[in-house]
Amino acid sequence: MKGITFDEALELVESLPEEQRETLVEIIKRRLIEERKNKLARSIKKGREEFASGKIRKGNLEDLMRELSK
Repeated sequence: MKGITFDEALELVESLPEEQRETLVEIIKRRLIEERKNKLARSIKKGREEFASGKIRKGNLEDLMRELSK
């Protein structure tokens, strides 16, 4: 498929009937939300793996300052 510019995509969307444009907006919103959820889930999984392997530790600011002063 040939790539299209943002302006071309916008023109294409504007050529759709109003109901289809509204449906498209809702689909895009849902996909963006799902994409963010997936990104967050991957980040959480990575953090848990790093914690389990000892790459990161749990603590508060005092713990961090104590560790940095060693």
